[in-house]
Amino acid sequence: MALTILSFLLVTSFVAWISWRKTRNDDLSTAKGYFLAGRGLSAVVIGCSMVLTSLSTEQLIGVNANSYKGNFSIIAWTVQSVIPLCFLALYLLPKYIRNGYTTIPEFFESRFDRQTRLIMSGLFLVFYLFIVIPTALYTGAIAFNKIFNLETVFGMSYGESIVYTVMAIGFIGAIYAIFGGLKAVAVSDTANAIILVIGAILVPIFALIYLGNGSFMEGLHIIGTAHVEKFNAIGSATDAVPWPAMFTGILLVNFFYWTTNQAIVQRALGAKDLKAGQKGILIAALFLLLLPIILNLPGLLSFHILGEGLNPIDLSYPELVNRVLPTALQGFFIAALFGAILSTFNSFLNSAATIYCKDLLPSLTKRTFSETELIVYAKKVSAVMAVITIVIGPLLMFGTDGIFLLTKRFAGFVNIPIVALFAVGLFNKTVSGLAARIALLVHVILYFLIVWVFNVKVNFVYVMAALFVFDVVLMLVLGSFLRRKTPYLDNVSNQSNVDLSNWEYVNITVASLALGLVSLYALLSPIGLASENGKPLWVLAAYVILQVILFVVIGRNKKKV
Repeated sequence: MALTILSFLLVTSFVAWISWRKTRNDDLSTAKGYFLAGRGLSAVVIGCSMVLTSLSTEQLIGVNANSYKGNFSIIAWTVQSVIPLCFLALYLLPKYIRNGYTTIPEFFESRFDRQTRLIMSGLFLVFYLFIVIPTALYTGAIAFNKIFNLETVFGMSYGESIVYTVMAIGFIGAIYAIFGGLKAVAVSDTANAIILVIGAILVPIFALIYLGNGSFMEGLHIIGTAHVEKFNAIGSATDAVPWPAMFTGILLVNFFYWTTNQAIVQRALGAKDLKAGQKGILIAALFLLLLPIILNLPGLLSFHILGEGLNPIDLSYPELVNRVLPTALQGFFIAALFGAILSTFNSFLNSAATIYCKDLLPSLTKRTFSETELIVYAKKVSAVMAVITIVIGPLLMFGTDGIFLLTKRFAGFVNIPIVALFAVGLFNKTVSGLAARIALLVHVILYFLIVWVFNVKVNFVYVMAALFVFDVVLMLVLGSFLRRKTPYLDNVSNQSNVDLSNWEYVNITVASLALGLVSLYALLSPIGLASENGKPLWVLAAYVILQVILFVVIGRNKKKV
């Protein structure tokens, strides 16, 4: 245990030192410096930060738990995000940067009106403070508790260990977000991303060795010949993600998360130019195609090593780590996991403070803040928000059916209406803010009644998809008589004062990523690894070749971006 704690402290301290060294001379006295890193983020920092912000313990624990219980169909929540990321790089990011946005809700004011912007800002805050951040804290506490065995070491109950661990993680994470601003968050994310990838890959490697009684190849043989149906990512009606859901509710949720979610998009808004933003986004998309190695394979290995019937299923991943990872490496791994927790926590906390100070504060007070006063106020708001999420986090232990799907179900109150308003705002010029707000209210009421009151026996992602169509149609119908006084005209001037030239390889990279997504699903299907009659090597070879092509294409740019 002493060795584990020592290695954990060394790795964590190293990341903190890097963050301090890279940001110690930055100007954090201005809103642009604090909230957008002075619009100076490079492609690698953007890509790593976007990935690590999304790659929380909610996914490491929750997605692997569902792969332990079922099959690989749950990958639709992650790898399919390649599609919205490509859309963001090609279409939305140029619009965001050209308009000089600091927050995504600014779009809703320019397209609809001030009231709609305030409501959407409120929805973002609810989503961050009551769903995303508490989930990151809680799942992180589960991992810490299981790996460090805190209950036994300190003689605490399970509930007490979760509460104290959530408090410790929240306190440390808040320091990054409150005192360092976006750049400190992004720089620490880059270092933590490298550590997390190394640590997360070690888990399936050692699990395969453990399963094969010391032989890595024997472990591969076992998972390749026994229960191969668990490799299948094409879900049936009884799986976590039925295959039609990939093209309906899940696709909409992924569009929300990767194209309109402040905590994700804010990294690209801080790009030093459009090329850096586009390349960073596509680096993140490439990484997502490789996520099944760390988000699903350990769940399959947990099934083989731990057996069926583990309850709750969210313990499958930390149990596997505790079982197969050598003690000397557990400290390194928990430091990697800690970095993922901190990234999600401090990224969303920073974005929540940004939305509050830039969107809501001007409407809540008539006082005019100087930039220095606004930064001080943002730090105070961040501290209050951190306390709120620390209080809510431990309450999630009373949830059932796996933390990952539980939070996705709650998120339906927020993400679908935001995507619906965004879609109407982009492709329609006359629907008014009043029509948008009425549709938003109706959505919240209907979703609550369908999912929580009447408990309709339909997968909630289908409910999300149906309500998205309903929201859009309702807005268009209402907008036929509740119209803007003048049609919306998009801004054509450059408000951000950065270079808006496209990255020269953006189109070919997007095409390669789309092919990579198709090849991944072919690999994880009955014609690939889930085949009962052998594994077609050409499917695996095609997948590997396409991933290599992606690395080469993205690395071809001779200019430093």
